[in-house]
Amino acid sequence: MKIWCNGDFGAEGMRLLAEGMAAHSLVLSDKRNRSVLVAGQRDPTLLGAEVAFGQPSPEDCIASNALRWVEASSAGYTRFDNQAFLEGMRARGAIFTNASKVFCDACAEHVLAMMLALGRQLLASYGRQLGDHGWPQQELRGNARLLSRQTVVMLGFGSIGQRLAELLGPFGMRIYALRRQLRSEPGIHVVPEEDLTRVLAEADHVVNVLPENEATRKYVNARRIACFKAGARFYNVGRGATVDQDALLEGLQSGRIGAAYLDVMTPEPLPPGHPLWTAPNCFLTPHSAGGRSDEGINLVRHFLANLAAYEKGAPMTDRIL
Repeated sequence: MKIWCNGDFGAEGMRLLAEGMAAHSLVLSDKRNRSVLVAGQRDPTLLGAEVAFGQPSPEDCIASNALRWVEASSAGYTRFDNQAFLEGMRARGAIFTNASKVFCDACAEHVLAMMLALGRQLLASYGRQLGDHGWPQQELRGNARLLSRQTVVMLGFGSIGQRLAELLGPFGMRIYALRRQLRSEPGIHVVPEEDLTRVLAEADHVVNVLPENEATRKYVNARRIACFKAGARFYNVGRGATVDQDALLEGLQSGRIGAAYLDVMTPEPLPPGHPLWTAPNCFLTPHSAGGRSDEGINLVRHFLANLAAYEKGAPMTDRIL
């Protein structure tokens, strides 16, 4: 089987990939990239491959009639989430998977860390350490909050949302999840679109894990932010384009949003003069929530496990098509 790859997964990851390909023909693109966030370039060496792993050009995938399975080495797949790619893959009965399970723990822990840091006033304390070395003991104690018995609304409930719900379980929080499929989940109140206004008014925390597509761009807009419970905290580990950033800024400035934690923004990198850098109670990380020191080797392990399932005709992890 000819398997094409344009990812660079580090020395250990590439060694594991080569070992796993012993029974196959592995074609490594000359245009490999270490970052899973960077779009792949068009590459004629993909033609004739049955399997593509990494970030192949969607145009190359559509043009390659031999291609039967694509695994994107990322959780997000915006560049593949369009009619031309999806219909082209469906027409030939091809499979499309992503690597959500590799990133869900890191992203979920990142959100939990920020919830705890905000609740326990760690960021405010660190701000004083960097600033006037004050000792606002009573102020910080009075502003501290427990997660116990608070309410969370998740916009989207894929792998990241599901893992975050597991991590939040011991805190006894009430968790609502908005998603298209309304099947029940243990301990989770899955809600349809028409109930979102009601549950946003109850939420102490609104967590956005939506992917970017035509239906989700600027989904978190002024109308929905106006439905937030006053002082609610907002977290975005989905995609920057799913949020109307002007409306977000207004919500922070008015106090409707008590604090915002953003790992994704538009554009990226965020320009140094962008108002989000200095917005009140806004905390930014540079699209690093999904990162982990062993990311590359775990992406390869995910692919090899799916390859074994593909060869057997067994169910595959993170299957989109």
